[in-house]
Amino acid sequence: MVKKRVPEWLNSSLWSSSTPSSSIDDDRAQRYTSNPTAAGPTTEISSSSASDSEPASTVHPPIPVAPPKSTREDKPPPEPQFTDSFPDHENKSNNTAPSPEDISRQSQLLAELSRKVIDLRELQRISSQGIPDGAGIRSTVWKLLLGYLPPDRGLWSTELAKKRSQYKHFKDELLMNPSEITRKMDNGATCDKDELKCQSKGLLSRSEIPHGEHPLSLGKSSVWNQFFQDTEIIEQIDRDVKRTHPDMHFFSGDSQDAKSNQDALKDILVIFAKLNPGIRYVQGMNEILAPLFYVLKNDPNEEDAAFAEADTFFCFVELLSGFRDHFCQQLDNSVVGIRSTITRLSQLLKEHDEELWRHLEITTKVNPQFYAFRWITLLLTQEFNFADSLHIWDTLLSDPEGPQETLLRVCCAMLILIRRRLLAGDFTSNLKLLQSYPPTNISHLLYVANKLRVQSSG
Repeated sequence: MVKKRVPEWLNSSLWSSSTPSSSIDDDRAQRYTSNPTAAGPTTEISSSSASDSEPASTVHPPIPVAPPKSTREDKPPPEPQFTDSFPDHENKSNNTAPSPEDISRQSQLLAELSRKVIDLRELQRISSQGIPDGAGIRSTVWKLLLGYLPPDRGLWSTELAKKRSQYKHFKDELLMNPSEITRKMDNGATCDKDELKCQSKGLLSRSEIPHGEHPLSLGKSSVWNQFFQDTEIIEQIDRDVKRTHPDMHFFSGDSQDAKSNQDALKDILVIFAKLNPGIRYVQGMNEILAPLFYVLKNDPNEEDAAFAEADTFFCFVELLSGFRDHFCQQLDNSVVGIRSTITRLSQLLKEHDEELWRHLEITTKVNPQFYAFRWITLLLTQEFNFADSLHIWDTLLSDPEGPQETLLRVCCAMLILIRRRLLAGDFTSNLKLLQSYPPTNISHLLYVANKLRVQSSG
């Protein structure tokens, strides 16, 4: 059988990487027990079991204003309380003056956002090339790409008010302590008879407490029984949130802003777990939530930033809807499970670079589960610095068919970019390289991924 010849553009020295970055420490349990001893530490997903104010009646996000035409550095939106400069090792290597392409793309995005009814296809096309950091419009664009905001700008005010009110209701109902629920039930039943007595007492006597609502009740419908079941998940969420991006002041530290941001992440994840009993919370969801909340919280519009928690919750639900089967361990071996998705990545690599595929999986026997599981389930948030992850997400969220196909192409491109090092490596060195992916130029990575799309459709 004649092997496919690798196109010349894949062998360009532009895409050769140098030294690998340090691996990311993580003590999470492995879902796949077959992980070899040679494997480095990986971020794993294993199944496990603040409040926004009332929305104003007239919520109308303004059209983002274009920045001055000077060639200053791209910086996060001017929001002193929440803006977080990336750590030194997270800064983009080319984060100097905006390129002519960035300036042109920014102008196109601003023009599209100013339309009464936004052309979503055109917005996806422009955003797929990356959203310039300095414009302060990533928050609005992501809300549109995820379907949280409708294309008709005239509907934004109504939709935002409705969603934000709904999230407040979720918090009021789902984050309530069982003792408060019991007291609330008693108040509703007795206030009509003796309002003054009800207000002064507010507690049920032992004989009045329904059996199903007693703290020692084991009934499935008991709010106390459910509360104790939720405690384990809440504790896991708390641990994971506290170690989310410990090198960023936005997420970590003793500042009031950092603590407030952590509380928001915890509330979102707890509410999601309670509303989705089939999935609940799965370790690693915090890593997917973090970029969404960061972008929306740093919206230059103060009102939108104030409601970032509510907006992030619904955007998180929309994003996860395309990947939810990856988080259900019972579906791991099904056609929609994570193993099937990893197999599709393997097939994609074989289609575009059979020599590399054969060396990895046949010669050196590097099972793609050992590295691709984390890549896919965490949407590459652990493989690149935070700023570059946002750039990759611009492309993922812009795919009209959903982010999963683009994600697989990006993962395949990641392998192709370091093919020379992989072809020269053995099992141990290749596994170490893939579990600690080396620094690379994100623009080139996305260019190669797009080439794979063109070749597949050609």
